Amino acid sequence: MQRYFLSLSYNGSTYNGWQIQNNTVNTIQQVLEEKMSMIMKEKIELVGCGRTDTGVNAKNYIAHFDSNYLDLAQNKKHWIYKINTVLPTSISINDIVLVKENAHARFDAIERTYYYFIHQHKNPFIENFSTYVYGDVDFELMNKAAKILYDYNDFTSFSKLHTQTKTNNCKITKAVWQKTNVNEWRFVITADRFLRGMVRAIVGTLLLVGKNKITLQEFKNIIECKDRSKAGNNAPAEALFLTGIKYPKHIY
Repeated sequence: MQRYFLSLSYNGSTYNGWQIQNNTVNTIQQVLEEKMSMIMKEKIELVGCGRTDTGVNAKNYIAHFDSNYLDLAQNKKHWIYKINTVLPTSISINDIVLVKENAHARFDAIERTYYYFIHQHKNPFIENFSTYVYGDVDFELMNKAAKILYDYNDFTSFSKLHTQTKTNNCKITKAVWQKTNVNEWRFVITADRFLRGMVRAIVGTLLLVGKNKITLQEFKNIIECKDRSKAGNNAPAEALFLTGIKYPKHIY
């Protein structure tokens, strides 16, 4: 058996997230395992780098799997093409990489990056992947608030309740709003790990700052109180993308 990392992209708008669930077959993991097992004629079980929520997208998602095929990486053009032919248009395989037998897509990841997109002028060509925000927004002030995130490790206030994580500590190394076009912005955030719903909760709370509904001090207070009910609402899922994951070199 060989272990491989699978790199893929998906439009999550019609799926109930990444992870297989008992109450639905409509997940990215479920579809991939079924289609890959059919094409490769062996049972494929995927372990993902994380659990993306319903509606969330990924430009670069990593999952690992074991296979009896010893040449998947060498003949990856062939296998990527074959697998993509049976996948729905909303999911695409980008790469297959040979890794060490104990490499783990989730636990070996040392850094993850998400993008969140917003636009302030109605645009039918991006609305399915960006959130329309009406009115004045102070992005300079939101960037001041984003820098405050660097000073903290416990982000309980931005986490979904009743999760199975043992700790709500994360180390954020980048958090910034960038202008990408006229009336279009993206929020870039990088950390060693993320809590469930964390990015969308941070974006929703930062927008309260940008609309002058809360002050920078109140933003600090929200983080420090460790109470999800004090933070802003989750920003919509369709504008969130997992865009990058880093791993240590020794796993390859």
